[in-house]
Amino acid sequence: MEPIYVTGHRNPDTDSIVSAMAYAALRNALGDREFVPARLGHISDETRLVLGRFGFEPPIRIQTMRTQVRDLDYDTPPALSGAVTVSRAWTALQNNRSIPAIPVTNDNGELYGMLSPSEIASYDMRTLSDSRVDRIPVFNLLSVLDGKIINEDGYLADTISGEVSIALPQDNENLLFRGPDAIVIIGEQPEMARRALEQQVSCLIVCQAELPEELRQQQTNTCIIATPFDAYKAARMVYYAIEVARVCRTEDLEAFHLTDYLDDVREIVLKSRHRSYPILDENDKVVGTLSRYHLIKPRRKRVVLVDHNEAAQSVPGLEQAEILEIIDHHRLADIQTGGPIYFRNEPVGSTATIISEMYQERGLMPPAKLAGPVSPIFRSRSSGRPSSPPPSPTTSRPTCCCLRISRISTSPTTISVSARSPASTPTA
Repeated sequence: MEPIYVTGHRNPDTDSIVSAMAYAALRNALGDREFVPARLGHISDETRLVLGRFGFEPPIRIQTMRTQVRDLDYDTPPALSGAVTVSRAWTALQNNRSIPAIPVTNDNGELYGMLSPSEIASYDMRTLSDSRVDRIPVFNLLSVLDGKIINEDGYLADTISGEVSIALPQDNENLLFRGPDAIVIIGEQPEMARRALEQQVSCLIVCQAELPEELRQQQTNTCIIATPFDAYKAARMVYYAIEVARVCRTEDLEAFHLTDYLDDVREIVLKSRHRSYPILDENDKVVGTLSRYHLIKPRRKRVVLVDHNEAAQSVPGLEQAEILEIIDHHRLADIQTGGPIYFRNEPVGSTATIISEMYQERGLMPPAKLAGPVSPIFRSRSSGRPSSPPPSPTTSRPTCCCLRISRISTSPTTISVSARSPASTPTA
């Protein structure tokens, strides 16, 4: 689950910080584990002293609620190594048909290019007019042909190059292939195999047939490979044995980072004709791909506001976030929401007082460690005097963790404030 941030106002005071921490703890204690306390600015020395006294670190600081790439439900297709064969890359594309293109990475996992069916189709059409292939790794060739090397000298070759030709059955001495710069495909044709070996062709591919032992033992520079495929399929698979790094698109690449804002991404995408864009993390490693349809209905950040309900006092980019709840003790301000939310506003001395009431209403007591930072707030708000040093959380549970501030009198000249503990009886 994505986190739900509970945050107070900008330039937060102790009430704002502690209220966010206490409310997140309350919701998590009730089973909602995704609530995270947060702050919008630097904390004061007073707040730092209170948190440090009870062993708390300040909440995480958030800078904005603007929607980022990390908030989108982007695709996470496999990132292909540049050394993968075109054949295996095509299989990956077929297994992810809903994704327009798949990223290709270098050895460090960084973006090298993008591969879509159109790049493979363009390469496939080029092979019709140019039958030559260069520097195909022998391992790749064995992989796509489901083949094996059947002569000892064949293991000495690392790569294969040459023009691909299928040697049809014939007795003509004028062969269709020329010496070492050829890859010859044959069937049950021992005489044709002999001629190819005499000319030291680069590679001899034997399809669905056996080669005489004397030819396999012949000393040669030719790599002889046996395959269960027929001659036509073997010829096509030779072209698909090259590395995908030689086929993918490497120019005019548009990539986005997880931290990029959706507004900026949308402007770039609208000016581009690509169907898919790679997404990079903070280390420039590929983590997914982005398409236009991901921008239509993005997943917004979720937030609970405490101790304020005014846009100017809230987190930047709040208009792009989903506000779930507001808990406050200030006047009503200008924040608007797209739908009904839980809003709790009471004329009491602090938002922490309202959070304390919510603990009581649910029959929960704050943990002793958390109750320590909360209780001085209640004391200082209720008495108007500096609070006494809080008790150590290791000695006893604070008795004032559920103190509440009574509602402020409407008299223009006096403000009546009283406090009570859970065990005391309210007075008239």
